[in-house]
Amino acid sequence: MNTKLYVGNLAYTTSEGDLQNLFSQHGPITEVHLPIDRESGRPRGFAFVTMSTPEGAQAAILALNGTAVGERTLTVNEARPREERAGSFGGGRGAQRGGSRTY
Repeated sequence: MNTKLYVGNLAYTTSEGDLQNLFSQHGPITEVHLPIDRESGRPRGFAFVTMSTPEGAQAAILALNGTAVGERTLTVNEARPREERAGSFGGGRGAQRGGSRTY
């Protein structure tokens, strides 16, 4: 069973390969996802690493949470399920700006 981990407080220079190397020391990895900011094109400072086994995930959390990588102290924990966003149904950009359209 795969376990997805949240990795926070990453340096913006961190790559998926860096995370692969760091986490593979604690168990097999199935996926590394490093979200990129649409506007700047650089990483957003956090990532998700999916470990193949719960034991590998636990080992990575114990070994890496609170450790310094570069000048940053990592936050590593089990990722929580994504929450539904309230009010996002049918509220396009025009509604956010207070604009209304009549047809």
